[in-house]
Amino acid sequence: MTKMTACVVQASPVAGDTIATIAKAAGLIAECARKGAQLAVFPEAFIGGYPKGASFDIRIGMRTPEGREEFAQYYKCAVDVPGPATKALGEAVREAGIFLTIGVIERAGGTLYCTVLFFGPDGRLLGKHRKLMPTAAERLCWGFGDGSTLTAVDTPWGKMGAVICWENYMPLLRMAMYDKGVSLYCAPTADDRDSWAATMRHVALEGRCFVLSACQYLTRADFPSNMRNLISDDDGQVLMRGGSVIINPLGQILAGPDFTGETILCAELDMDDVVRGKFDFDVAGHYARPDVFKLVVEERPQLAVTRAAD
Repeated sequence: MTKMTACVVQASPVAGDTIATIAKAAGLIAECARKGAQLAVFPEAFIGGYPKGASFDIRIGMRTPEGREEFAQYYKCAVDVPGPATKALGEAVREAGIFLTIGVIERAGGTLYCTVLFFGPDGRLLGKHRKLMPTAAERLCWGFGDGSTLTAVDTPWGKMGAVICWENYMPLLRMAMYDKGVSLYCAPTADDRDSWAATMRHVALEGRCFVLSACQYLTRADFPSNMRNLISDDDGQVLMRGGSVIINPLGQILAGPDFTGETILCAELDMDDVVRGKFDFDVAGHYARPDVFKLVVEERPQLAVTRAAD
């Protein structure tokens, strides 16, 4: 099975409503299946929301009761993994019969993580990846992942993994994923700049993999009303304009980038193009120089507390 159809979904959550957002995701998953897709990729933080324009009222050395309340409301929109949200998503995936990569805000204890979940066509949760390095002010509300979730899952078309947003600017992280043999390189993002497509083309060329990048199309009306936004209070203001894209292993754009609104981009992927691309460049294989450069990846969970018993 060398050819398959993949979709990237460019859409927004339902503002401040996780249950409604999961229902919207289920409808979009079904629509991807109707388009003939075997795989769908959703944006970063689709479930739980990407708080673009929020500040949680933080200043250096100071927090406020209002900011704490905003974080509490945001925390309520996050999901447990596994939990009721993953069960509902799994049911939608099983009915559609496709693979799914989707961005969520995961809660664990008192910490939130920007996470990507992987589902198989039988609805099983195959694994997750927590964003290693929240970017800039994202560190106000998200914790740091570790190497234990540098996940690559099996599909009939090769390994599938995810690198989230500006993690794609971390060369060593990219190399770690290339070494896992990722053929379907998912890049959920919140970066809607013109330059993002160039980054994705570079990744595709460097890794000789298909790159599927999904970004939200988000307006102020899609942003929680109980959270202040420093960009605009105009419901029609576009906070995130999309730019989703699908790229082949030689850096050729197959679909997108799209900045027009909510949409689903689809493309047929010939997986033999991965092998054709690696003929002259395999960054973790014949083009590597381990006698000069070596990468050590720590994939053990980094736990704050380790308990020992007799």
